[in-house]
Amino acid sequence: MKKNMDISVVIILIFIGLLGGILSGIFGIGGGTILVPALIFILGYSQHMAQGTTLGMLLPPVGILAVWAYYKKGLIDLRASMLLALGFIIGSLIGAKIAVALPQNILRKLFALFLLIIAIRMFFK
Repeated sequence: MKKNMDISVVIILIFIGLLGGILSGIFGIGGGTILVPALIFILGYSQHMAQGTTLGMLLPPVGILAVWAYYKKGLIDLRASMLLALGFIIGSLIGAKIAVALPQNILRKLFALFLLIIAIRMFFK
């Protein structure tokens, strides 16, 4: 990780985060769908670094303002959200252990295949 970051990289990172946040608020997608490819193709991150960086971004309260907007409209099942969070905590640990053990080229291909399957299913349903 670089200690000093060029201002252009700072601006690009903020823009990528903003785009990811907007699309997350609109579509309910996770950061990986937008942020991981953007970090790889725009800033040249490795697959592992991109995935780890987006996970690090999730540590602060994820989408707290978007959640508040949905909550005010009665559009959140809090019990289901808490149960999903519990599963996500356990699943993310398992997934991270698998991901860091895989070679980068295999991990990138699996990620691309995952996105492709999701895209095809959504297109035809």
